[in-house]
Amino acid sequence: MQQNNASLDLVEFVETQILPRYADFDKAHNLEHVTRVIRRSLQLASQTGADIDMVYTIAAYHDIGMSGPRAVHHLTGGKILAQDARLRRWFNAEQLRVMKEAIEDHRASASRSPRSIYGKIVAEADRDIEPLVVIRRTVQYGLANYPELDKEAQWERFRSHLQDKYSAHGYIRLWIAGSPNEKKLNELRNIISQPQQLRALFDQMFAEETENDKP
Repeated sequence: MQQNNASLDLVEFVETQILPRYADFDKAHNLEHVTRVIRRSLQLASQTGADIDMVYTIAAYHDIGMSGPRAVHHLTGGKILAQDARLRRWFNAEQLRVMKEAIEDHRASASRSPRSIYGKIVAEADRDIEPLVVIRRTVQYGLANYPELDKEAQWERFRSHLQDKYSAHGYIRLWIAGSPNEKKLNELRNIISQPQQLRALFDQMFAEETENDKP
């Protein structure tokens, strides 16, 4: 299916050759996640006038570096895109450079602003600041990457991560003024500021995510 007027042959290539690779990643970086990032990126592209094909491809490749160490997945992903000779069918060298940099710049923990509107778009789209989605993904990530932790240790990791990243003093930054993420981030911060509500949500989602693990 064509994505918001992205080139049909590009969409076919991405959907058959790139997106299936996300099936190998954890639940927080799976096909459902990348599909949401693509959809939001295209919405932001229509608002900013950015090139649709570039935005679509950047979004599709943005977490492809999860095939390697998570800490450098943004750098790995940029290299994978830049070295994919198949993309030269649609993009010139300058476009590919900008696209590589956009993937490198998409991490929420980046200390500087993305170098182009394309980096800002994918960074903003990747924020996934739907409060309940963020909370569930944080539970899922802890279970997938720290299986040795018991429930209380998972809670401490979960709470610390949300405080460090999403609280009023957290490191997350929004790069496009007036984006839907502003309202959602305020909603999430309100939940984080209420420990009892946050613990209740954690308990519920932890139980749901571990249900199939019970003997």
